[in-house]
Amino acid sequence: MEMAIASHITLTPLISPKNPNTNSNTNTNTQRRFSFSSPLLRNQFFGRALSSTLIPKSPFDFHSRSSIRSSIKCSVSAASEAATEAAAERRSQLMRRSDIRNIAIVAHVDHGKTTLVDAMLKQAKVFRDNQVVQERIMDSNDLERERGITILSKNTSITYKDTKINIIDTPGHSDFGGEVERVLNMVEGVLLVVDSVEGPMPQTRFVLKKALEFGHAVVVVVNKIDRPSARPDFVINSTFELFIELNASDEQCDFQVIYASGIKGKAGLSPDNLAEDLGPLFESIIRCIPGPHIDKDGALQMLATNIEYDEHKGRIAIGRLHAGVLRRGMDVRVCTTEDTCRYGRIGELFVYEKFHRVAAQAVEAGDICAVCGIDDIQIGETIADKIYGKPLPAIKVEEPTVKMAFAINTSPFVGREGKYVTSRNLRDRLYREIERNLAMRVEDGETADTFIVSGRGTLHITILIENMRRERYEFMVGPPKVINKKVDDKLLEPFEVATVEVPEEHMGPVVELLGKRRGQMFDMQGLGSEGTTLLKYKIPTRGLLGLRNAILTASRGTAILNTIFDSYGPWAGDISTRDLGSLVAFEDGTTSSYALSSSQERGQLFVAPGVDVYKGQIVGIHQRPGDLSLNVCKKKAATNVRSNKEQTVVLDTPLDYSLDDCIEYIQEDELVEVTPHSIRMCKNPKFGKKAR
Repeated sequence: MEMAIASHITLTPLISPKNPNTNSNTNTNTQRRFSFSSPLLRNQFFGRALSSTLIPKSPFDFHSRSSIRSSIKCSVSAASEAATEAAAERRSQLMRRSDIRNIAIVAHVDHGKTTLVDAMLKQAKVFRDNQVVQERIMDSNDLERERGITILSKNTSITYKDTKINIIDTPGHSDFGGEVERVLNMVEGVLLVVDSVEGPMPQTRFVLKKALEFGHAVVVVVNKIDRPSARPDFVINSTFELFIELNASDEQCDFQVIYASGIKGKAGLSPDNLAEDLGPLFESIIRCIPGPHIDKDGALQMLATNIEYDEHKGRIAIGRLHAGVLRRGMDVRVCTTEDTCRYGRIGELFVYEKFHRVAAQAVEAGDICAVCGIDDIQIGETIADKIYGKPLPAIKVEEPTVKMAFAINTSPFVGREGKYVTSRNLRDRLYREIERNLAMRVEDGETADTFIVSGRGTLHITILIENMRRERYEFMVGPPKVINKKVDDKLLEPFEVATVEVPEEHMGPVVELLGKRRGQMFDMQGLGSEGTTLLKYKIPTRGLLGLRNAILTASRGTAILNTIFDSYGPWAGDISTRDLGSLVAFEDGTTSSYALSSSQERGQLFVAPGVDVYKGQIVGIHQRPGDLSLNVCKKKAATNVRSNKEQTVVLDTPLDYSLDDCIEYIQEDELVEVTPHSIRMCKNPKFGKKAR
């Protein structure tokens, strides 16, 4: 890369052809000059040894587009671009499709990905003008809508100026990072959505790291720019520093920035001058993200990146066609490696148009499609030419860090609500899950009716449990445990980066709580003008178990906790995650108001009057360490009723624990009983026998 030696370097923002108001002749504030006092500083800046001391006090326009480009060509001349591409094509004998863009939208949880996709779909006229469209249309299943998070990646497409844009909406929670890693195989670029107040968060770092490893082009979207405490300059500087930390190339660091309000459907090249629509965003996608690199006349190759299931069509493999042409009714070879191949036939073929899958007779290389007819296809396998086809590299995802034991239901209430209760049903369902959930592992346990399920985090496994509940499965799960490693006879455990947003008045109890969990603070900063502090900790994964509820209690429900896996480190020592014991039912029966009125003096109860319980069921939290057995089914004696005036019993409202809360609460000798309509906790009878 050639550089001109000069004492001044001018960085000029890219001018959108749709927005003439940003012309440098009419707006003098769009250009800024930065002087490097010596060649050493200049070389440090361009030589990637940038430190925080080199960042000027005035906000640095890192979203500006310099003329030093090589692969993400947003501001080079058409002639030089054509010459560079021609040379690249001669070297690789590949070509780029200019009529298609494949992009993934990635971000931290709650930074507005799905809302932004909603606005893109509406402005691309995917829906009729009089069509009623619900919010977060891409969060299609019930669990996603209830929890307000994206769990599964989903495909859609829009057409803008004769260019088809395939869009993949991805999860933002770190526990579903496996979904993000898979779909990055299908795209050439990503829209990195960053909140205008929070800036880059833990999951932002994770998804950006994966995108940069793939060599993808990145367009940074500073979303929620209409928030009162928005600080776009800080967010851009922080994002640029993140690119530097992740060893991005010079071309990747020269990223385009778009300021947007996803909920209002507006975007622009300046935070103070948004267009009335998302035109600047669409223009940046067309200009800055290259078309797919394909071998049009080569042997057929398509990597199965996602799997869906349809009752009528069976298994549907989704992926991008890398080479050749795929036709309906075509005989193909399905390969895992070159030595393990089998043959199949394409039954039906679909492409994504607008919000639906549309049947197609043929699909050319570069497009994303869905294939039916191969009943045993797995994620990571390649659909290749019957004669000359070769497999593509398999998909690799990071290893899980948390495991839980699944077992058949052994409580006295077994079979009351569920349809699938046997170990065979449980085994089939768990092994079916790992066919499409690559980040999850399942292995047989110590007994024939126990299975060990490993995942990225507690939420990753909890979503599976919730889905199985709704499918009418009945089973028990044990407490989550971290997966440790032994290296050179040293015990290593997983550590995570925990980011806590907490109001200043509740910061003391939260800091104390994290300290007890062996957390080490490495950063603390204020967030905008909202009186909120951002704390960053490195903490063992063990310390995070049960932490979410404890932090909500300490901050009176105002703190927000986000975590992401960091690395394995030396064992941090013993951690106490729960100080109080449990209240345990003494016998089988139905709870009564009379018994509960005296029991509630011992702690906080989970049950109300008239609820069936069994011996060993956990009915509350003891106010002291250690467990306490109670008779919550005791009836008031009926002797001499008329001579005693009936007393009015006042009961406290019982605690309503969700599935996530129960899994966080239980300890080594406790289990969660999961049925379609009930969630109960109980003592593990195996531990009771060992104790005797």
